[in-house]
Amino acid sequence: MVDRPLTMMAVHAHPDDEASGTGGVLARYAAEGIRTVLVTCTDGGCGDGPGGVKPGDPGHDPAAVAAMRRRELEASCEVLKVSHLELLEFADSGMMGWPTNEAPGSFWRTPVEDAAARLAELMRRYRPDVVVTYDQNGFYGHPDHIQAHRITMAALELTELAPKVYWTTAPHSMMRRFVEVMREFGSDWEEPDPAEAAEMPAIGLPDEEVTTWVDTTAFGDQKFDALAAHASQGENIFFLRMGKERFNDLWGVETFVRVRDTTGAAVPENDLFAGLR
Repeated sequence: MVDRPLTMMAVHAHPDDEASGTGGVLARYAAEGIRTVLVTCTDGGCGDGPGGVKPGDPGHDPAAVAAMRRRELEASCEVLKVSHLELLEFADSGMMGWPTNEAPGSFWRTPVEDAAARLAELMRRYRPDVVVTYDQNGFYGHPDHIQAHRITMAALELTELAPKVYWTTAPHSMMRRFVEVMREFGSDWEEPDPAEAAEMPAIGLPDEEVTTWVDTTAFGDQKFDALAAHASQGENIFFLRMGKERFNDLWGVETFVRVRDTTGAAVPENDLFAGLR
């Protein structure tokens, strides 16, 4: 007999990643009585400041941005009914190639073993049955997403736990629809030239390689509202432009690739907890 609730732990890089990548599953599993634990690795200090002021521009105060984004993160967690929010509070590293990558205290510069030890302590405390993070490319090459992947996999090796482990992904069919919708809403999206594309990390997977398709349609409004809670970053959250109906039509299913399993549950599956209940 298990003496604790079934538990999902999502390890994300920044405030707002929890909503865009896993808002649907966090809301769905909370509604099903599963304990949801969100670990946010950085303070988000390289995000936009009030009025959209950009990092490095006059008036951008990383500490003030981090404080603002923490409040937004807490509001998002309320919307998604997240059971426990844990903050590692490393400094946001910014985009790949920014000087902030190498700043003292940045997440990207932190030794993996140091950050993994802190995360392993949280894993031992909560004993998650399911762990979700990014793939080795951080989904799209962001240094903090890559580091979140690295410390999650390292932390799992430091514990004696054997949870199901998933990486967020997007099927190529969904990515094609996303590009179409971006163009519909006036984005100047352009395909990179072949030379640039060869240097970019691959985003998503062929549909047949996606192992897990979770229907979160019933929780689309919560996911949208959680994203909207991060109002200071609205310029960077394209999805908010399309309204709830179109948003849920596009993102009503969240997709993952299962990379560790001890249950023997068949794939493709439609539940991160398949084989556990």
